[in-house]
Amino acid sequence: MRKYNIRTLEDLKAAKLELKVEYTLKQNMLKSDGKSFMKQFTLGALIKKYVTPNNLFKADEKLNISGTAMSLLLPMVMNKTLFRGAGFLTKAAVGLVSGKVGKSLDAEHLSAIFNSVKGWFGKKKDQKAKKFVDYGIPPDSETY
Repeated sequence: MRKYNIRTLEDLKAAKLELKVEYTLKQNMLKSDGKSFMKQFTLGALIKKYVTPNNLFKADEKLNISGTAMSLLLPMVMNKTLFRGAGFLTKAAVGLVSGKVGKSLDAEHLSAIFNSVKGWFGKKKDQKAKKFVDYGIPPDSETY
């Protein structure tokens, strides 16, 4: 517990102002710490932390989790999107073929596909950043 040496009204006002500044600083610091703590538990942060290719490879060598999941999800996605208006026989054939393809996909293939798709979208930003700046110096000049 703090002890204050307050003898006049000005001392009281100064102590009150000092305490007010102190608790607002602590409040702001607590809010920022709370936000940074909660960011650790967002879906994106958890995926970055636990769903890395190394972690998937360790579990995938024994169980082939990604192949099993893809053999179940790929036929459903194909039939719901690309072959929506197709008949029963076409959907059955697509289901069998995509199920076999899904079993052959492991974590290494999935991460390579993800990185290639990510690369398509990342190239646009890199091209904008690499603009040539013309300073007016001719290319065959000695200062070039």
